Amino acid sequence: MCGIIGIVGKEDVAERLVDGLRRMEYRGYDSAGVCTVSGGELIRRRAPGKLSNLVLELARNPASGTTGIAHTRWATHGAPTAANAHPHATEHLALVHNGIIENFRPLRAELSARGRKFESDTDTEVVAHLVSEQVEAGKSPQDAVRAVLPQLRGAFALAIAFRAYPDMLIGARLGSPLVVGYGEGETYLGSDALALAPLTQQIAYLDEGDWVVITREGAQIFDKDDQPVSREITTSGASAAAIEKGIFRHFMQKEIFEQPTVVAQTLRSYIRQVDQSVALPQFEFDLSGITRITIVACGTSYYAGLVAKYWFEHFARLPVDIDVASEFRYRDPVLERGGLALFISQSGETADTLAALKHCKAAGQTIAVVVNVPTSSMAREADLLLPTHAGPEIGVASTKAFTCQLAVLAALAAYLAVKRGRMSRAEECDLVAQLLETPAQLNAALAHDDEIAAMAHLIAPARDVLYLGRGQDYPLALEGALKLKEISYIHAEGYAAGEMKHGPIALIDEAVPVIVLAPSGPLFEKTVSNMQEVRARGGKIVLICDA
Repeated sequence: MCGIIGIVGKEDVAERLVDGLRRMEYRGYDSAGVCTVSGGELIRRRAPGKLSNLVLELARNPASGTTGIAHTRWATHGAPTAANAHPHATEHLALVHNGIIENFRPLRAELSARGRKFESDTDTEVVAHLVSEQVEAGKSPQDAVRAVLPQLRGAFALAIAFRAYPDMLIGARLGSPLVVGYGEGETYLGSDALALAPLTQQIAYLDEGDWVVITREGAQIFDKDDQPVSREITTSGASAAAIEKGIFRHFMQKEIFEQPTVVAQTLRSYIRQVDQSVALPQFEFDLSGITRITIVACGTSYYAGLVAKYWFEHFARLPVDIDVASEFRYRDPVLERGGLALFISQSGETADTLAALKHCKAAGQTIAVVVNVPTSSMAREADLLLPTHAGPEIGVASTKAFTCQLAVLAALAAYLAVKRGRMSRAEECDLVAQLLETPAQLNAALAHDDEIAAMAHLIAPARDVLYLGRGQDYPLALEGALKLKEISYIHAEGYAAGEMKHGPIALIDEAVPVIVLAPSGPLFEKTVSNMQEVRARGGKIVLICDA
């Protein structure tokens, strides 16, 4: 997930642009670059690999200028090389881009046929040449961008600097977020509020299809029909302090240890402690008539949804469908009247999930969104906004956002059960008491560093790891395997424990650790039985249990 920052400022911007990129390292990247505008020139510096390589390049070859754009790239089209790193440039402009231009091949073929020369393998460079052609035809930067945007298919956020206009940037978004920041005599563009946190707290989120011209005096925003519009300026609340590691070795460790606090903060919005009841942040919203729930999400949020499926069906007795967002629209799902479409996302900007949301909205579904950014695109589209209060999540692998999502989904399941007459008052009080104990239980679970460190030596040499669980622990097995793959680059798979004998058991030997999730309860004995099958084949077992 690439990162963009742009500044139209009062003093040299290169150092602040790099600082902005540093704040977006959590997005993951494999190259980085900066371009400033100074003295009628575009000064471009790029480097593959870590941001420190770009810092070294700027130390060798400084880039002056009070206007500039910068980018961290995660390779999609083209290898992670200096030539493919952003910004991409022509004689007239430099451009950075998040997302994918789906129709770049035919556009590139047409441009090549007209004599345009390409320096990279990326889809992004096509946009730079298209806008340049319009500038060469005598159009202003605004008219050039206006002419090119309708030609692009896909998802994009763009920031464009023009050689002949040193005090202006143009940004645009379609399916990929872009934020405008307002300072004193300065204006900014960023992929998110965190990128702009030390620069300004006054931000406006561009709507889908918007494009914007920023100068030192402010921003002029146009909608998808090229009509001038205003977008609400809000106080972001993102603080520079929130993205410091503090006493922790890395952000993921910090965020793991923040879980008791942020889950408690989240639950406070969904529980009325005065009468031990569950509630929604939008008190007046009525879900009693819901007949079916359709859950859509990606990655870790999808696994949170899988857990919630067990809860909605068990407690509220509501039928639930669940899909990964990237597949949802393409199977043309049947969406019944009276259905609730529930979307789960940390950022609220995940392109596939946002597209699925719009599909459901067009089909007349009630839209509920569990999201960590209440000003995000999904939040603004929601009928029912269900915020988590995880705070900024910088680690690439989601941790605290996942547990906060589960807290919200558990409260929602209880709320639906009460409204549908499936949960008695005594049962509601008991469940609320259990939810209120969750932060303390999370705290206790975090007191096992020594045991986990000892266990890690068993896992680290493995080439393959299996995770097993039953019931709602099956999605947790999937999530555990995802985390191991993301963070350690060890191949891992999660399985329903009862499915071991239907194929996966053939993989078991002394070199394959098997992590078994088996809390006490009605499925404990069955899971232990599956664990014995693993032991019989020499597998190394790590048992995670409450007893």
